[in-house]
Amino acid sequence: MIRGIRGAITIVEDKAEYVWGETARLVKEVAKQNKIEPEDIASVTISTTPDIHSAFPAKSVRTMPGWQYVPIMCMHEMDVPGALPLCIRVLLHVNTDTPQKEIHHVYLEDAVKLRPDLVK
Repeated sequence: MIRGIRGAITIVEDKAEYVWGETARLVKEVAKQNKIEPEDIASVTISTTPDIHSAFPAKSVRTMPGWQYVPIMCMHEMDVPGALPLCIRVLLHVNTDTPQKEIHHVYLEDAVKLRPDLVK
């Protein structure tokens, strides 16, 4: 069975080191909270708000040990007025038997505002 696991984080400034560092931090936290190994992942989709354009966030994930064969795609979110700025979102498609209600979606920094109902 494949489950989608969401996560999001905000960065303080559009600089490559923030994009890479915070994307890796988010993906590692999603994997840790859900006991995921790279081999369990079918694919990862990463989106950023349009104000992030200094670096590809997928680069930081592909360079993590064991993640080099995980298919990853990056894209921009829709440019909606009033949307949370400087936000990176991830969607991991994971092979797991974990029931949907036991999946841990991870929201960090100002991204907790996106889904306060899922923040623990």
